[in-house]
This record gives sequence, structure tokens and C-alpha cells, in this order.
Amino acid sequence: MSAVTVASSVADKLRGRFRLSAQGRWLAGPLLVIVAIPVADGFLPPDVHLAHLLVVAVAITAMGTGPWATALVGALAVLALVCAGLERRTLASESVLVELVALGVLSALLTLFTGLRDRRARELERVRSVSDATQRVVLRPLPQRAGPVSLASVYRSAEADTCIGGDLYAVARTHGSTRVVVGDVRGKGLASISDTAIVLGAFRAAAHRELPLPDLVAYVEDAVHWGLGEFSEPTEDVPERFVTAVVLDIPDDRSEVHMISCGHPPPLLLRRGAPTATALAVPDPAPPLGLGAICDSPYSIAAFPFAPGDRLLLYTDGVTEARDGRGVFYPLAERAAAWADHRPEQFLDRITTDLQAYTGGRLDDDMAMVVVEREGRPAAV
Repeated sequence: MSAVTVASSVADKLRGRFRLSAQGRWLAGPLLVIVAIPVADGFLPPDVHLAHLLVVAVAITAMGTGPWATALVGALAVLALVCAGLERRTLASESVLVELVALGVLSALLTLFTGLRDRRARELERVRSVSDATQRVVLRPLPQRAGPVSLASVYRSAEADTCIGGDLYAVARTHGSTRVVVGDVRGKGLASISDTAIVLGAFRAAAHRELPLPDLVAYVEDAVHWGLGEFSEPTEDVPERFVTAVVLDIPDDRSEVHMISCGHPPPLLLRRGAPTATALAVPDPAPPLGLGAICDSPYSIAAFPFAPGDRLLLYTDGVTEARDGRGVFYPLAERAAAWADHRPEQFLDRITTDLQAYTGGRLDDDMAMVVVEREGRPAAV
């Protein structure tokens, strides 16, 4: 048995014991009410009757426990009502019989509702588990170091309770260079996962074959063009589906970065001590992936200086097209330059926190950012 399996088993047992302990504490109040009301009824005047408050015990139990505990407390509440009626010799009266029926029906309904609620909670937990596993397989976490560069990334999906959507990133090492891709599938959320998987799979395959950068992008273009047609529904308009992307190649032995942009927002270059961020706009951008057939010219590489200490911020339009309450776009270049002295992880945390505050916590599109910082020398591979 692996260490991961053992750890998972221990965690499940601890969670189970915690839930049982929490339910035990939650049941203390309802059980006290069930015991106290019949006792109190024996000391109260005949015209004061508290037994109808037993429904409160059942309702509180349903709020914090499961169906079995709710059914048990409901049965005890009915028994307590019977005891109170016997104590006052009013069990056969019309009012007590109505209370008994109402309490029994309400207890049964609350038991049913808590069962349905727990089943939905288990389904949601399974869905989240599948989503997490999908993210780990499709959108793998970036390493902290690849060759001469350090990396950090952040991802936020526009859809609630999902961890992956239409934005993508990946890194691959070749002999003598590090390759990075950041892209954005047209669309957002769960509907774009298949396109995301196609792009990332093609990029990883081509990068490890160590194809020249233009051939790598051409390979990914062919894969995306085939995949968009192969996995489209009959009612979908395939020409309206595409992927914007920027692909980088960072040589180990030269202080520069080679880039091909396929209709993607330009990365920001942050130099140590520089007061502003520079957008690396390529002179001859290519069409988005999936639309390469509209352009017959070969992919051209743009080269930019990338010295030790320099930092690249790659992002998707979910960041730059985020708006505040007045409809003003988020000023990414300005904010990035202000926090360029932070470590990559802290840098992304500051921008993400600021972006959420800027938009009031509302993201209308998937959002991804990757920081690539050149170190002094490559790490061992």
C-alpha cells in the first residue's frame, strides 16, 4: 500500500470521526429540549402547554445532521409528546392528536429532505473530486524551475465549483531550451475542456520531439484544426472555434526569448529597476490556432532580450478584460510594474487579490497568468 493511499485512508477516517463528533455536539440541544419540555409541562398551569415546541428540536436536528439522526430525534419528539399527553391526561384530546400527527408528518418530511440534501452533497463532492483529477491530468502544475528560468502560475475558472476551463498553460524542457505555452480557448468553463486538452497534448508531444519553434506551432495548429472538427457537435459552427496562444522558447545559453504569437495578448516584460512594463508585441502575429488555413505564410519568430533578472508575465484576456463597476478595464501593466520586486508567487498573489477587489469578486471569463523569470544559470535537468 502506497503512502498516498495510507494518507488518504487516515484522512477519510479523521473526517468521519469529526463529522460524528460534530453531529453529537449538534444533537445535544435538541435532546435537551425533548427531555426538558415534558418535565416543564408537569410544573406549568394546565392552560400553558409547551409540547408543540418539540418541533423545534426536530428542525434544529435536520439543519446540522443527517437523516438517521433526524428520524431518531423525530421519534423521540413524538414519544415526548405522548408522555406529556399522558402526564396531563390529554392524550386523547383533539388538540394533542393533531399535534401528534403534525409532528410525525413534519419529522418524516424533514428526514426525507435531509436524505436528499446529503445525497446531493455526496454527488457534489464526487464532481469536485473528478474536476480536481481532471485538472491534474490536463492542466498539470508548472514546476518551480525549468532550466534557467523559475516559474509560477495562477488559474481561476469563471464557472463556480470548477477548477479548469478554457485557459491553458504548459512548460516543456528540450535539449538546451525551455518552452512555454499560454493560450485561451474561445469560450469558457467546462465546455472548452476538450479543446484545452487537444492544445496541451499537441504542445507536449511536439516539444519533446524537439521540433523547431515554427514546426512546433504548425504541429499544434494541425492538431487543433483536426480536433475542433473531430469533436464538434453537428450543430456547432467549427470556424467560430479557435485558440489564441503565445509560444516561447528560452535558450539556456543566450539571454533572449523567441516567441510566436497566435492572436494572443502580448506578454509583459518586467526588468529589474524599470518603472514600467513593456508589452512584447510581435511584428508579424499568426492567426489563432484552428484558423491557420486562412494564412499560407510560415510562422515567423520574434526575438527579444531576456537577461538574468528579467521577468515575463504571460496572461489571458480574462485578466485584461476584467472590468470594475464603471466598466473600466483592469490596468494590468500598471499594477504589474508596481509589484515587480516581489517573488513570482507573491507577485501573482498580489495581482490576483487586487483583480478580485477591482471587479468586486466577479470574473466573467476564465483567467490564467504565468510568470517566467530568468535566473543566472540553468538548473540541472
